Amino acid sequence: MRRAASIQLHPEALRHNLGVARRLAPGVPMWSVIKAEGYGHGLLWAAEALAQTSDGLAVSQIGEARALRAAGFGGPLLVLQGPREVSEARACTEFDLQPVLHDATQLDHLDAAGVVLPVVWVKLNTGMNRLGFAPQVAKRVATRLQAAGHGCGGLHWMTHLACADEPGHPQNACQLEQFGATVSAFPGLRSVANSAALFAGWGKGGASAAPGDYWARPGIMLYGAHPASVPVEHLPEGPDGDLRPAMTVRAPIIATQPLEPGSTVGYGATWTAAAPGRAGIVAMGYADGYPRHAPSGTPILVQDRLCPLIGRVSMDMLAVDLSGLPEVQVGAMATLWGEGLPVERVARAAGTISYDVLTRVADRLQPGN
Repeated sequence: MRRAASIQLHPEALRHNLGVARRLAPGVPMWSVIKAEGYGHGLLWAAEALAQTSDGLAVSQIGEARALRAAGFGGPLLVLQGPREVSEARACTEFDLQPVLHDATQLDHLDAAGVVLPVVWVKLNTGMNRLGFAPQVAKRVATRLQAAGHGCGGLHWMTHLACADEPGHPQNACQLEQFGATVSAFPGLRSVANSAALFAGWGKGGASAAPGDYWARPGIMLYGAHPASVPVEHLPEGPDGDLRPAMTVRAPIIATQPLEPGSTVGYGATWTAAAPGRAGIVAMGYADGYPRHAPSGTPILVQDRLCPLIGRVSMDMLAVDLSGLPEVQVGAMATLWGEGLPVERVARAAGTISYDVLTRVADRLQPGN
């Protein structure tokens, strides 16, 4: 059953935002990251939108890569978590994938599968402490892979920065230095920069490498959200402000309620009217993907005016303050985020991040026009 709320996707925005990434790192090839169902936009939709303009697509799991191959995508595919079992190691050769190896167990899977991977990426843990081999064992890992015949078409290296969205954080310099020092002894490509690192100017890992030696991995920026840990209104000018939303979520106002001073709205009576006004009831709730914990004051766009959310978000509805907008009646559309209202504003008001908001959009929203 489809809801009155709708989701409109903008493929041209993805391509535009990839262009922004390229301007931030001229000459650097790009893995367009479309994991987690294209950050909530749809895996196949994102692949189709980006296939002709990306140097390759990056996903999280083998299953996502299988789906892309089944849909006819024949370009380079990077699998960020690599094979998790022997059958997935075999799938890497069957579907011509470039896996990222980050644990010794994966090397055992490759041995057991009896396959040879022409292109592999090795992930180093330089301080994120999530995935990756310790830099001290990099030579041992490379030796084992090469002895088994892997990497004849390229043995490449990557790491992930823990604090790239805070460019001044000392952790960044430590990680970049350790990664650079470790991989300097090996041939192959390198990859460090996610969206935040691109905006920080680290498209080439903070190193003076030749164009093409480093590959970037833009993710959230492709979907129109800025990764920086600063309020939207404080973002610098230039390409930073040139991102376009790839998703717009709208829902109709299905009722209005007059409010008198002292009137409360929603479960728990957490919001009280201080003056006469009017509430609009919007057909969008947490079951549709709107953040349940969004507080009163979270912005909602109604007829090109920002209006505050009032009261608690319900499963299927939320309320917006329409005071001062007498012309807005039942049937008018509210924009929850997207064109005219950056998702970052909603996310930060709700105490979360744009990634969280985008990836929670429910399937029951109807496609928008």
